[in-house]
Amino acid sequence: MLAELIALIAPPRCALCAGPCEVCSALCDPCERELVRLRPTATGIPGLAAAWAAAPYRAVARDLVVSLKFGHRLQLAERAATAIADRAPPELLREPIVPVPAAPGRHRWRGFDAAEEIAKALASATGLPLRPCLERAEGRRQVGRPRSERLADPPLVRVAGRPPMRAVLVDDVLTTGATLRACARALTGAGCERAVAVAFARST
Repeated sequence: MLAELIALIAPPRCALCAGPCEVCSALCDPCERELVRLRPTATGIPGLAAAWAAAPYRAVARDLVVSLKFGHRLQLAERAATAIADRAPPELLREPIVPVPAAPGRHRWRGFDAAEEIAKALASATGLPLRPCLERAEGRRQVGRPRSERLADPPLVRVAGRPPMRAVLVDDVLTTGATLRACARALTGAGCERAVAVAFARST
């Protein structure tokens, strides 16, 4: 009722295109339809039993990630998590959820971490436990670096808490897989027996 009253004063707008949308909806109907048309994708990453993304990193999926990370539209993390929960093969969402950590400086600069927000929302949507047990050291940004450099110089990731025996790594965008490999290596070194990865989008 309160949301409907507020909507009378400030009609809700789509977080991506600013078009009109339903009360309590992050996206308008056209953006929702475009997102639904984007198909999931899977890939292989050494050290991971499986790696999967809900959509390719293009069109409305890219807009969603950009708006979440740089526009601070945190409500979009829930929409990204819903896309993962609705589309992921059931066997990938059975274990505790471990967010892929951001570099400390970027976390402080934004005030939040997109992957962590998506992981929290995914845990809430699926009922799986959230285990934020990884930390990432400061280092060069992965964004904008050639694939060969990313793979040759992955981020430094360490375990900062007791990891689960089996884990679901959650990220916002899957690109070369260098960060996910570093996370899987850290988990395995601390006793994790099996790790899979799910992301909202995959950049090719």
